[in-house]
Amino acid sequence: MIWVPAGFAHGFLSLEDGTEVLYKTTDFYYPEYDAGIRWDDPALEISWPLEQYLISSVIINEKDSRLPLLHEIDSPFRYPGESR
Repeated sequence: MIWVPAGFAHGFLSLEDGTEVLYKTTDFYYPEYDAGIRWDDPALEISWPLEQYLISSVIINEKDSRLPLLHEIDSPFRYPGESR
């Protein structure tokens, strides 16, 4: 079990067939506020161990397969002094 604070990006790689992931949320799910970033965005530099586990293809649900790259997101968050 892990705790992911609301609004934090998170992802996982399942190494076993039939793995189930269940979420306990702090509120009801509102699809209009759902967001995310692509799991394989090169800017994130995540070293997914696909070759190590002989994984030739990944299974991504339809919703997640349509997520944008990090640089494509127009976030209202700005660091102090940052402009766009």
